[in-house]
Amino acid sequence: MARRRRPNRAGVKRIARRCLVVALVLAAIPVVLTFLYLPSFVHPISTLMLKDLVTFSGYDRRWVSIDDVAPVLAHSVIMSEDGQFCFHRGVDLGELRGVVDDALAGEATRGASTITMQTVKNLFLWSRPLGSVRKVVELPLAIYFDAVMSKRRIMEIYLNIAEWGPGIYGIEAAAQHHFGVSAKQLSRRQAALLAVSLPNPIARNPAKPGPGLRRLASLIERRASRSGAYVGCLD
Repeated sequence: MARRRRPNRAGVKRIARRCLVVALVLAAIPVVLTFLYLPSFVHPISTLMLKDLVTFSGYDRRWVSIDDVAPVLAHSVIMSEDGQFCFHRGVDLGELRGVVDDALAGEATRGASTITMQTVKNLFLWSRPLGSVRKVVELPLAIYFDAVMSKRRIMEIYLNIAEWGPGIYGIEAAAQHHFGVSAKQLSRRQAALLAVSLPNPIARNPAKPGPGLRRLASLIERRASRSGAYVGCLD
């Protein structure tokens, strides 16, 4: 009977060192890119946009300064996606605790993703599969990103990389595609419809909203008109 070969300890250590080096390099990429993305003249692209480039799918994205976006659009996005955006440090701990409590109680969990978390996911991470693994990476990244970036710059990047339809990225391309106007010319109603389509931009068409989407847009439109201090960090 042949003797079973024992693992080569030196080989195992060598593989472990290589894995550690790869992990450190991957971890350093978003850390370095965050600093590179600080200047307003730098226009980052998302991992989805990169995928479209690699697969030759093509996309429409026209970078626009946050100064050239109708304020009501940013206000609507905050009131729809992350009401505590101006107050948390990248992660909404209150919402996160609620999700953990629901999970421990065996109940269906609700989303607790902040605008900052969505931004780092779009810039540096993947959408699916292994979503739970992604969340473990996403949380510290969001805290770091928020510590380095101003809220205004985070919002500017988010609005320019968010997906608003197949191959439609950023608010300028979205406004032109869905409503035939620039991002600066968006009305309150158009802004609300664009904001509520963000959770599922493939299935939700802001230019052709169903009854449910129209009701949700009306709610966000009212909230945006009374947003006050909730959007103060963008001034």
